[in-house]
Amino acid sequence: MDYSSNVTYLTLEGHVELQKYRYVYFIITFTVYLLIVCCNIVVIFVILKNKRLHEPMYIFIAALLCNTLVGTTALYPKLLSDFLSERQIISFEACTFQSFFIYTYGASEFTLLTAMAYDRYVSICKPLQYSTLVKMSTVKMLLFFCWLLPSFEIGISVVLTYQLKLCKFKLNRIYCNNNGLLKLTCEDTTVRNSYGLFVLIIAVFPPSVFIIFSYVKILKVCLRNSKDFRAKALQTCVPHLLIFVSVTVTSCFEVINSRLEGNVPHIFSMIMSVENLFIPPLLNPVIYGLKLQEIQSRIMRMFWKRRIKLTF
Repeated sequence: MDYSSNVTYLTLEGHVELQKYRYVYFIITFTVYLLIVCCNIVVIFVILKNKRLHEPMYIFIAALLCNTLVGTTALYPKLLSDFLSERQIISFEACTFQSFFIYTYGASEFTLLTAMAYDRYVSICKPLQYSTLVKMSTVKMLLFFCWLLPSFEIGISVVLTYQLKLCKFKLNRIYCNNNGLLKLTCEDTTVRNSYGLFVLIIAVFPPSVFIIFSYVKILKVCLRNSKDFRAKALQTCVPHLLIFVSVTVTSCFEVINSRLEGNVPHIFSMIMSVENLFIPPLLNPVIYGLKLQEIQSRIMRMFWKRRIKLTF
């Protein structure tokens, strides 16, 4: 659909009864986005402000929450705009950019969780070597690759999609995704679909295998040590495991949804398509803010001091 001579526009037709519930959708989505931004920024701010939290474990947490902000910002502002617009359209270029950032966010979640699993594994299973194996230079290198590799893998996929000539201009989604864009072309997409499957396997399975392996090792070490050791180890590992399970389950839902699109009720399909940018972004700061004593105590102290100042 061309609204100008040089720009190709796509219509996002995934919205359910938008004319009837547009303001309800807007209020709910705006509230969720506001909560995501506020909760994640609070935890990031606490980690950055307190020098005692400038340790690898907390730096990885801050990086994970920053990644969340990038992913949700690629979705929510456009979604909120569409709720209040008469026409839900997006240029093909903007659509590919949105797809790139959302997919990179998802892939980076797994690489960052893998880096965090490595940090916990060394800390618990090889404590005497921790300062040697997990130096700040190592942390910086891991963070660099945690974002570089997904960006490179997804970037190639997006470039391949961008080269396609579209023959359909209606996307049955509420945001752009690569698989949906491939369905808009009349060209052969075998190579692109194969590469997409390859990226999916590389992005999910090696990190998942490493995380499971590291926690099996951690569990064995915990079982051989005292109750106090187990309690301390679990305090730092449980939040990471909860988030890993959350990200894995929601990612599986999105993969299944993109493959079965058209074979499941539309409203269920739309719910499944956004839960990966709804559940983990809300859970991550809450889980880390409540489960890790250092972060929880400093958040409480920060708000308590502010309350005292406001009182006086």
